[in-house]
Amino acid sequence: MARESQEKAATSLDSAVTREISASLAPIDAELGRRYPGDPGTRQPVHTVYVPADAFAANTIRSWGDQALAALDEHAPDAASFAAVLGLSEELAEPVYARVRARLEHAPIDDLRVDFEDGYGLRTDAEEDAAAVHAARLISTAYKNGTAAPFMGIRMKCLEAGVRDRGIRTLDVFLTGLMESGGLPDGLVLTLPKVTYAEQVSAFVRLLEAIEKAHGLSARRLGFEIQIETSQSILAADGTATVARMIRAAEGRATGLHYGTFDYSAGLGVSAAYQASDHPVADHAKAVMQVAAAGTGVRVSDGSTNVLPVGPTAQVHDAWRLHYGLTRRALARAYYQGWDMHPGHLPTRFAAVCAFYREGFEQAAARLSAYVDRISGDVMDEPATARALSAYLLRGIDCGALDAAEVTELTGLGRVELGGFASPVRTDH
Repeated sequence: MARESQEKAATSLDSAVTREISASLAPIDAELGRRYPGDPGTRQPVHTVYVPADAFAANTIRSWGDQALAALDEHAPDAASFAAVLGLSEELAEPVYARVRARLEHAPIDDLRVDFEDGYGLRTDAEEDAAAVHAARLISTAYKNGTAAPFMGIRMKCLEAGVRDRGIRTLDVFLTGLMESGGLPDGLVLTLPKVTYAEQVSAFVRLLEAIEKAHGLSARRLGFEIQIETSQSILAADGTATVARMIRAAEGRATGLHYGTFDYSAGLGVSAAYQASDHPVADHAKAVMQVAAAGTGVRVSDGSTNVLPVGPTAQVHDAWRLHYGLTRRALARAYYQGWDMHPGHLPTRFAAVCAFYREGFEQAAARLSAYVDRISGDVMDEPATARALSAYLLRGIDCGALDAAEVTELTGLGRVELGGFASPVRTDH
């Protein structure tokens, strides 16, 4: 007989104590499940491209891809020259270049936002109405004919007093146009900019509820991103983290927190020449956003660079190195999404993402496989690390940097099994 069966564990507590403690914590269990559901496990785009509403056309996505390919052909026509610009290893040069070109040829934009805010400016009501109708028609058509980006939507004007009515009307016209064209696409994303107070988020929730009711949509069908562009959205007057209150005020509708590099930097007095996503004020803001969003299912996105890869080859190469470096820096800090402002940014966006996942692929796969097999190595991994490794591999697959078959070959795990490690079922609620 095993030793365990010969020894009896002694206890000193009545079972009623355990029941009483469990009952007292039941509200907390429910609160944890409601407020911290974990990552949704869905694909996150690697970038968001903003296109002014008056420039948005049926061929915008294809045009951006073609312009990015033309930039490669002119300034880095082969894998070796592109790798030399970015400092890629010889081993990574060919696979990264091939995957970048494939993305630009077949899926150049992950997430497109038709911009009715800063990139569009103030227009007559008739002009903005027409642009909103136009955007709805083109987006609806793109999803029907298979030319849409995986995610598409609009950035309306904010809810500050001067533009509030116009922003609400544009959102109404756009969503009504989508409904009249056949309904809301699955990849629809709405962005609310320049949010300063949690009460603005609450007001937007009420607005979305009214729109859902008007169109007979299911409750909570409409979600939205919150754009963090002011110091007050990070730290409130009473010293609390405003952004955490915003997530709560969204009542489960918030899908992302997007950092606005230039508005935020300017608001803190940073000189124009130093406004960048790696400035200390940016790092602080994004760190607060990241902590506030952790476990809530709300994802954090980095901002953009305004240094465009245009002009002579040497100038383009400098801009590419800058953008590549900023993107790699963001990925290392767990900001898996950013903004791209120009077609010339696409080659380095996809190169940075591809290199990030391919560089660490074999080590991550080996560590996860060892964890699954309970094999000791030079790193003692815990369940939390297995979760991070699985999430890393899934992100690599989703963005096209890794192939599902090669991940399965090295880990022995398919997508379902990887998802189980990346988003384990919680047992505390």
